[in-house]
Amino acid sequence: MLTSVGTKTRDKTSASAKNGSIKLVTGNSNPALAQAISSYLDLPMTKAVVRRFADMEIFVEIQENVRGSDVFVVQSTSYPANDHLMELLIIIDALRRASARRITAVIPYFGYARQDRKVGSRSPISAKLVANLITHAGADRVMTLDLHAGQIQGFFDIPTDNLYASPVMVKDIRDRFQLENVMVVSPDVGGVVRARGLAKRINAPLSIIDKRRERAGESEVMNVIGDVSGYTCVLVDDIVDSGGTLVNAADALLANGAKDVYAYITHGVLSGGAVARITASKLKELVITDSIEPTEAVRNAPNIRSLPIATLIGEAIDRTASEESVSSLFD
Repeated sequence: MLTSVGTKTRDKTSASAKNGSIKLVTGNSNPALAQAISSYLDLPMTKAVVRRFADMEIFVEIQENVRGSDVFVVQSTSYPANDHLMELLIIIDALRRASARRITAVIPYFGYARQDRKVGSRSPISAKLVANLITHAGADRVMTLDLHAGQIQGFFDIPTDNLYASPVMVKDIRDRFQLENVMVVSPDVGGVVRARGLAKRINAPLSIIDKRRERAGESEVMNVIGDVSGYTCVLVDDIVDSGGTLVNAADALLANGAKDVYAYITHGVLSGGAVARITASKLKELVITDSIEPTEAVRNAPNIRSLPIATLIGEAIDRTASEESVSSLFD
């Protein structure tokens, strides 16, 4: 469980004494999250310009001295994914050429993680390509949150910390539900490990949705494995994109006697008509983190709520800078 975050008395002088000065830099993907991390660490954002020329070519200028500094670049590769990825690469390159001592790419949402294997003949493994780009741009370390597949850590030839949003979700679930009536549900077989981990934290039973995906973005629920009758079901996953899987899963669970259905998803991609689909669905509530900056439609949706993760990421940054254990955050 994440117990120390938010209660720890911060001592920046000790961390700085061990590693030299600490700097925070951000691109345009999620400035609100970067500012919240800055506030938690009591560390001002490093002045930098990330802008575009008339032809949309990206230009970066670091406007403070970072020579010898331990620099953390906060940048999700969310929509528009390619623009934000290029911003990250160019910021890293600018910092490397400015003689930063260590550069850590803090990527709350790693956007190409779903392309982690060949799905057919002559198809790419884009997650590995992006890992190579980040490494060769000059990053010394990567920090991310709830990778779609844990083995993506092995795509990087530099140290990689995969943080987990489960402590934040567990706290919220404990505060809002009577746990004896909760059942955790994995929306597919591939997410069973993630769902089981959260179920163990709250001592809740586990159910699984057996589905068949006909094509990308569409799924057909086939069966509910487990007796969900009378339970408040909590669907757990890492990414919600089109929302089709969640909507179908909620319908199947309610058809099998579930009392209510909630969903706790780390990354709210919510592309296309996903927000309207979720709003019109039988989901009681979709809870996401702010790893991706929410759109106005997401903010105004009556049954979508966002959990802040700045404290979790800020604590991981502080521990990395002071050479303390990051994994102990999740013990």
